[in-house]
Formats: sequence, structure tokens, C-alpha cells
Amino acid sequence: MKQKATYILSVVCALFVGIMGTILCLRYVPTTENVMEPTTKKNITVTETNTIKDSIDKIYNAVYVVESYRDNQKISTGTGFAYKKDNKYGYVITNHHVIDQATSVKITTIDGNTVDAKVLGSDEYSDIAVLSIDAKAVSLVATIGDSSKLSLGDTLFTVGSPLGSDYMGTVTKGILSGNNRTVTTSNSVMDVLQTDAAINPGNSGGPLCNVNGEVIGVNSLKLVEDEIEGMGFAIPIEIVMTSVDKLEKGEKIVRPMVGLEMLDVSNTYALYRYGITLNNKDITSGIAVITVTDNGPAAKAGIQKGDIIIKVSDEEVDNTAEFRHKLYKHNVGDTIKITVLRDGKEKTLSVILTEKTGN
Repeated sequence: MKQKATYILSVVCALFVGIMGTILCLRYVPTTENVMEPTTKKNITVTETNTIKDSIDKIYNAVYVVESYRDNQKISTGTGFAYKKDNKYGYVITNHHVIDQATSVKITTIDGNTVDAKVLGSDEYSDIAVLSIDAKAVSLVATIGDSSKLSLGDTLFTVGSPLGSDYMGTVTKGILSGNNRTVTTSNSVMDVLQTDAAINPGNSGGPLCNVNGEVIGVNSLKLVEDEIEGMGFAIPIEIVMTSVDKLEKGEKIVRPMVGLEMLDVSNTYALYRYGITLNNKDITSGIAVITVTDNGPAAKAGIQKGDIIIKVSDEEVDNTAEFRHKLYKHNVGDTIKITVLRDGKEKTLSVILTEKTGN
């Protein structure tokens, strides 16, 4: 009985001590709420210091969607930009391949207005075309820059219409990834600028701009391979502007010719059809001459069918695209040296270039 009373007394004492301890803690021990400083709400303004908004404003409204039609069917979509304006017309640069084979061309402004465009002139080799539109459709003219002043890593951006008019006015930003690049297409070699700014189908013909909003290139093509990303290319604006004046007037771009037909030495089947067999197995690059125009520059210089062209002006050439690229750096009337292999021996001949006619 005594033990039971002692147990009950111990429980009562424990409860008493616990209750009193809780009361004392609540009264005298400060809580987290009591020691925290009161919160003050403030208005926070974020200021971006490296924005290119002002530069975009200098070009944005000068950019258009270019849509080409043949027999009332849309065959191509690209981008163009106004580089000039007078009292009657605005003048727009785009790519030749954007308007190639078109019977009509329409241009849509950034604010959604569509007008007819006229192709004044185009050049397949340089992939440049000049269009004219009503001057009222031109609210802004692009400022032409200088690509030669660029350095690797400089900020670049482009405005265009990837995938067509649904995404018109898309701006992408990158850097100059490479300068003085050469890209080989099906029939030519192009000197280009390389950038990692996203360039997609529909951007062709649009402006590539420097950080000041000046046009330093015209987007022309993109290297598309599964294992390669971020390699876009643009024609330097200096190359473009050398052709613009003539194309604007509807004049053809005059390029020199040598008066011969050629095939890459790698095309052995086609060479065989022309009666040309390469006896030297060490010949893996160069250009085989398959025909020579009577009284043409090559004939007068002594170039013959079956010769293998290996150099132009002491620079090696591997294929016909490289040959044209080096040839077209010269003017009508220039004399160039062409080195050929004939019967296993090198022979260097002087060729006076004349004006190319036809295709």
C-alpha cells in the first residue's frame, strides 16, 4: 500500500514539474518569432547591360519574308532585307536560290502586309538576287557594315523567317566562329563567314548583323549533318555589294572564261565515255579537260583534250568547283597561268581570259 502511494505521488510531482516548466519557458524564453527582424518588401528592378535590343531595332523592320511562286504554287520561302530606297521603289537583297524558277514573288513585311516584288537580277554563282517593291512598303533601310573589321568571338545576330512566315521576325544570336571559310557546293566554292547563330530553312537571304545592327553578311546555307550543330554560313557583305549595282540594273555579272569543258578526275566513268583514260594511278585529284573550244583562250594557250589541270596561278586545284572559284577571282583580260599534267610531265601555260557568254 505504501509503495502504491509513493508511485502516485511521484507521477503527480512529475506532472507538476512538467506543467510549471512549460509555463516558465513560454513566459521567459524568447521564441523565433520574437527575435526575427520584421520583413520589409522592396521593389527590385533588373537592368540588363549586354542587351542587343537597340541593335535589333536598327534592322528589324527592314527584314521581309520572301515567298516564291510558280504557276500559283509556292515553291520556296526565304528572307530578304531592304538596302536602298528611292521615291518609287525599295530594293531588297535575298538569295538566288530563294527566287530561282519563280514566275512571281511576294514580300511580307514584319507587320504583316504583303506586296508584289519584281526580280531585277540574280546570279546563281554568288547566290545573290535583287528585288524591287513599292517604296511605301519600306519603313526602314538596313545599314551596310564591314565584315573585314570583325574578329573571332565578336557578337553577331540574325533576323529571319525560319520555317516560313509563321516564325517571321525570329532573332537569333551568336558569335563569329570562323572567318575566311570556304564551303564547297555542288558547282562552286564560296567564301563565307561562319557563325553559331541558329540559321534554319527560311533564313536564307536574311541579314547577319554585327553588334551595332549593321549588315555584315547574307545568310546563304547551313551545313546540316547529324553530328554537326551550330555551323551557319553567310556571304560577306563586301562580296554581295560588288554584284548588287549590276543586278539592280538587270545586268549580268561578267565573269572570265578559258574555253574548255572539264570533269573531276575522280569521275572515271564519265571520263571513259569521253575517251579519256588515266594511265597514272597516282593522279587522285585535279581536272581532266574533255573538250577545248576552237579559237578560245585555252586553245590559243595550247591546252589539249586529256590534259589534267592541277594548278591555277600556282595554286593547286582538286576539282572543278575550286577551279571556278580561283578563275572567277580574275577579270576579263587578265593573263593567268594554268599548270597541266600531260604524258606524266607538268606544263605551265599562259591563258588570256575572255568574257564568258551563255551558261
